[in-house]
Amino acid sequence: MSQRCTSNCNSCGRRLLAAFIVVQLVNVALVHASNQIDVESDLRHLLGRCHSQSDEYNDCMKQVFNDLRAYFTTGIPDYHIKPFDPHHSDYVELRRGDGAHGIGSFRLVLRNVSEYGWSKSEVTKFHADAEDQRIVYAQYFPDKTLEGQYEFSGKMLGTEIKRRGPWNLTLYDYSQTTSVLRVGGPGSLLKVHVEVDRIGGMELHIGNLLGQSLNSLADGVINSMWQLGLPFVKPMINELVSTAFTDIFNESFRYFPLESFLGPASR
Repeated sequence: MSQRCTSNCNSCGRRLLAAFIVVQLVNVALVHASNQIDVESDLRHLLGRCHSQSDEYNDCMKQVFNDLRAYFTTGIPDYHIKPFDPHHSDYVELRRGDGAHGIGSFRLVLRNVSEYGWSKSEVTKFHADAEDQRIVYAQYFPDKTLEGQYEFSGKMLGTEIKRRGPWNLTLYDYSQTTSVLRVGGPGSLLKVHVEVDRIGGMELHIGNLLGQSLNSLADGVINSMWQLGLPFVKPMINELVSTAFTDIFNESFRYFPLESFLGPASR
């Protein structure tokens, strides 16, 4: 009798556990479906206000870009859009010269780069050119921080130099203009160009630049004199950022069905 009760209790326990698991799975599925509906509804509400043939289209899209900051930390997984704060780039490379000749040839590789500050940014201008399939927008950041690892190799005045280590950079009162061009029909590649407009302040640390004992000295020199060198390094910053963002935008936005969320072409 005792054995039968024990068996029945065990059987009931297993059924209860199975029922509990099923209920939890259903709850997870319902939450996921609810979140998907909420995101779709929100996107249709935000983008549906913008009519591509309207005179207010550019101003409307500028406001949409700013309203979408709520998704910068989470991304939109259902549309394969990754988080933008922080956002990551695994590998960015910059070369000058052929690496064998010339007084200033070098190769710079940045790895595992993370960038923070997008949630506090503001789009200040937006312009869409439907005929050229291009959008251009200006963006302001009170501050933006980047960090990662670097590898540098090059020749300076015949001397070979190799360095590697961590780096981090914080930009203050910073603005940039981004141009995004679709090179073909829907789903074709996106080409991104980023241009630095203004840097109000900067703090940069480059590990192992002059050796452990001189790192503080190197940081001090760089952070006190960066404005003098900015005209020379600005084109390289533009190239590095443009390369990284071409990869990032293609990964997240190449197949995003923007047209399906916009309002009708004419009112």
